[in-house]
Amino acid sequence: MNDRELKIERIMEAPSELIYKCWTTPEMMLPWFCPKPWQTVEARCDLKVGGEFYTKMKSPEGQEFPNSGVYLELIQNKRIVWTDAFLKGWIPVEDSSDRPFLLVASLDFEELGNGKTKYTAIARHWTVESCNQHKAMGFYEGWGTCIDQLVEFIKGMK
Repeated sequence: MNDRELKIERIMEAPSELIYKCWTTPEMMLPWFCPKPWQTVEARCDLKVGGEFYTKMKSPEGQEFPNSGVYLELIQNKRIVWTDAFLKGWIPVEDSSDRPFLLVASLDFEELGNGKTKYTAIARHWTVESCNQHKAMGFYEGWGTCIDQLVEFIKGMK
């Protein structure tokens, strides 16, 4: 790991196939994708390189925050990589105050057997400053909470 990366690893009590499905099926993303009491109110997943990865989050006060990006790599049940540096159609994102930093996120799902998966999430940033900003905004707490919510969602499916 370098000084522009933030990384979380967990062993999850779920098969990689189910974790991948929860990350790539919009209606399955809505219950867990952002830390409560926030809500994910919309999601779109066009599962191809260059396809749209979109979520809209809603704050407890009712503000909505759309997040657009594109997939860079998809390996079924093993890996998802996306960036918010491009919009659908490979349109570069313009700098703006509503996007404090851009990143490339990768998720790796390593099947361990017995229904367990090693889950690795890495957020890669363009600069050390933006990485530090993301960390200060609560990367570990926020992404960690989402992983916990994902685990609970999967448990509820059984």
